[in-house]
Amino acid sequence: MKSKKKILIKFGERVRKIRKENGLSQEQLSFEADLHRTYIGMIERAEKNITLANIEKIANALKVSIIDLMNFNNGK
Repeated sequence: MKSKKKILIKFGERVRKIRKENGLSQEQLSFEADLHRTYIGMIERAEKNITLANIEKIANALKVSIIDLMNFNNGK
């Protein structure tokens, strides 16, 4: 269970980092990704286990590849 939570935390931190680098609010990102604003917040706080389809939506909205979005060790 701990390893599952770790990846959710890392993913949420990565989404937040790239979102802020792009100067987007959670609301703006949610609009671009066609997802609910509260869902974006829950992802960033590691409260939701996101689906692959929604990972793709977020990557597209952030204008990065899925690989870049999942790259937790290096910056954008």
